Amino acid sequence: MEGLAGLASPIAIGLLLGGLYVVIALGLSLVFGVVKVINVAHGDIVVLGSYFAWVLLTNLGVDPMLTVLVGAPVFFGLGILVERFLLHRAIKKSADAALIVAFGLSLIIQNAIQWKWTPYSRQLGTSYMLESFAIGGLRIPLVYVLDFAAALVVMVVMHQFLKRTYLGQAITAASQDRQTAELMGINPARVYAIAFGIAMALAAIAGVFLGMTFPFTPTFGPSVLIIAFGVVILGGLGNMVGTFLGGMIFGLSQTLGGHFLGPTGQQLVPFAMVLVVLTIRPQGLFGR
Repeated sequence: MEGLAGLASPIAIGLLLGGLYVVIALGLSLVFGVVKVINVAHGDIVVLGSYFAWVLLTNLGVDPMLTVLVGAPVFFGLGILVERFLLHRAIKKSADAALIVAFGLSLIIQNAIQWKWTPYSRQLGTSYMLESFAIGGLRIPLVYVLDFAAALVVMVVMHQFLKRTYLGQAITAASQDRQTAELMGINPARVYAIAFGIAMALAAIAGVFLGMTFPFTPTFGPSVLIIAFGVVILGGLGNMVGTFLGGMIFGLSQTLGGHFLGPTGQQLVPFAMVLVVLTIRPQGLFGR
């Protein structure tokens, strides 16, 4: 019984931390599901969202939770511009060309952040960031609960948007069969731009919760991208519900790996699991 009681904390923290990973990975999953391009700049866009919230917090005193209301629309507009003026022609040419453009965008974001805000580590410090509460014998950090709540809210909003709105249904149709969608009067180019804008808005939201949970630097993006890759591979590329479940599995494997194997197990176990899934079931645990 003592052993089971000892597992309660890593299981609870793993599930809650998995919520953060879900929010981080959703934008990457959406872009791949619709545009069929892996956006390797996604992690850096998430970190840019963290810096956006940090600037509003330090200069204007805006609470990070409120910066979502500003950051999401701003990043949505930026996403449409990036897709139309940087990625659109590359996507029409080939997936490889789009991948190279995204890689270039990643380098530009990293260096621009470092030039503007120095390479020093930052964090979104708030009055509630260090607060926790007790459930039974467990102490649960409040920020982890906020991460999980954000994942639930984003998943519900995205599900309702894709299911109940014309634009959401157009995005779903274009992701499933572009030619049939065109015959139905849907403009795939417009859908791709909007999907990329939504993905960047999701990245801005993820950046806020990432910045409240962990310190971040200008070069933190690739680490964030690797986590997002792991989550979407577990859940299935382009599968949003699978991404949610993949985030839970990734978070659990990370905390349980750390519990049984020490700090090195936090990275070893989840990525070893990702490798096994890629080998046995390349479409992911919940992929089609």
